[in-house]
Amino acid sequence: MKIFMTGATGFIGGATARHLVDQGHQLTCLVRDRSKAADLESMGCALVDGDLSSRPRLAEQMAGHDALLHNAALYEVGIPKERIPVLRKANVEGTANTLEAALEAGIPRILYVSTCAIFGNTHREVATEDFRRPDLDDPQGLDFTSVYEETKYEAHQVALNLIKTRDLPCVIAQPAGVYGPQDHSELGNTMNQFLDGKLPMVPFPDFGTGLTYVDDIAAGLALVLDKGEVGECYILNEGNYEMRGVLEEVGALAGRKVPKRSMPTAMLKALRPIGPLVGKVMGQPPNLAELIKSADGVTFWADAAKAKSELGWHPRDLKSGLRQTLEAEGRLPG
Repeated sequence: MKIFMTGATGFIGGATARHLVDQGHQLTCLVRDRSKAADLESMGCALVDGDLSSRPRLAEQMAGHDALLHNAALYEVGIPKERIPVLRKANVEGTANTLEAALEAGIPRILYVSTCAIFGNTHREVATEDFRRPDLDDPQGLDFTSVYEETKYEAHQVALNLIKTRDLPCVIAQPAGVYGPQDHSELGNTMNQFLDGKLPMVPFPDFGTGLTYVDDIAAGLALVLDKGEVGECYILNEGNYEMRGVLEEVGALAGRKVPKRSMPTAMLKALRPIGPLVGKVMGQPPNLAELIKSADGVTFWADAAKAKSELGWHPRDLKSGLRQTLEAEGRLPG
């Protein structure tokens, strides 16, 4: 297939582009900064310059392709107020522009990469694709844990609405948390702080997240694009874990002991007014209030039984993936 892809320079996007090229597909990748696209060029991907702001230009660039894979999004939690419009423009407006451009260009097959975060805090329940947020019935409205969650939820609704009202030939993938070599997310940052001996206490030990090795997310996206049924959603998640348990798995492989003490959330809450300063010192984002709300006792747990049974997706287990990650980063003991 000739595939037009957004977000190919990102962590998941780069792995997905590599997987699709290895399968024999032709990729055209939309890039904002060619200095970040050297790996894509070396794979043989065609590059086009641009962003998600102009629907007519997007339609022109993707015309003639067999499929669209819309993966571009900004993933940031703990952001300052000035970043809110940036996330909204990228995640909501960018998705609307891209999917409507695909309609205009007559793209016959579309994969939109959403996230399990749209379920919000599952309160230790394991969500499936038809999970209904408890706050949907709250008269005060939805209670999002972060701007990222809010904007991705809105973008997900954009995709569903276009499928329903304009027959958008779209299938939706919902990855949970992801990890792998050179992961720069907050989870990756916490793992690196632990491995570097800079984590005296475990932050948010009962924070619950789904986790999948990045190459398995890539393989899952390829399966959803190839076999997914239009209008359907497919969760991609190997398993559900808590922060302390993840660090214990990392420690067992790397030969390091996890700190016994947990970071008191009350202390973090007291430091919220000086969040930017504290975040810089502790290696955390500047908006401590949002970070706390999105992690303190929160679970983003989900079940990928549908993708496994219907698409034949088989991700590696956490221990194997962590071992490969630490080996690639030179973190395993000699």
